[in-house]
Amino acid sequence: MKLSFSNPCRSYDATRECVRFSGYANIMEVEFFVEAEALTKLSPTLDPAESGYLQSFDAAREHIYAVADKAYVKGRKGSTVYVLKAGDF
Repeated sequence: MKLSFSNPCRSYDATRECVRFSGYANIMEVEFFVEAEALTKLSPTLDPAESGYLQSFDAAREHIYAVADKAYVKGRKGSTVYVLKAGDF
């Protein structure tokens, strides 16, 4: 089942050093984390601060959604949260 990403909200999680966002499979929310290292790979010149990671996410949003959808379809979850790493891109 393909996910929808109808909620454009995302936030930086300084503790986990990632950007969090959600996708939806029907009514079920699926949570994703994109590691800071992955965002740096997508935007090598980003400012390594919250604003830089969020800008990198926004610039690569469609690509990130495609990778998230692929991870979800593969069923690569240890729980209800998917972590997207640099190697996923």
